[in-house]
Amino acid sequence: MRFVSQKLKTNVFVKILGITKIPLMFFCRPKVVEINSNAVTIKIPFKRRTKNHVGSMYFGALAVGADLSGGLLALEHIRKSKRKINLLFKDFHADFLKRAEGDVHFKCDEGEKIKSLVEQVISTGNRCNTPINVTAYVPSKLGEQPVAKFILTLSLK
Repeated sequence: MRFVSQKLKTNVFVKILGITKIPLMFFCRPKVVEINSNAVTIKIPFKRRTKNHVGSMYFGALAVGADLSGGLLALEHIRKSKRKINLLFKDFHADFLKRAEGDVHFKCDEGEKIKSLVEQVISTGNRCNTPINVTAYVPSKLGEQPVAKFILTLSLK
């Protein structure tokens, strides 16, 4: 299936993963905007199911976007390694900077850092951790100005 884009394959994977393993993720309806070995951008639409009572995106939906953008980038490097490596997030830190009042894009561009972590896990055979950064922004309202910044500790074994 070389004629199918990586973005389309990843969107199908996200839907299947949401339906079969992580229903909350499916409920938020994330879409892959961009994916390559260095960066992933995910969009979560600003709809009734992702809004809170004050008209901004619910922090649970924001957490889903941060988790998914970092996790997909890690899964991409694990897939390329052709090894069985388990992925977990050890902790989660969020700074909410502005109200997210539109479709939110989550960008993780730590591909090289994650690739190094995968190589470290393969060479040592031990659990290894590294913090990864994810930035959330609302392009339709604030352009590239961040509405939230996340630090998730990626743990692989």
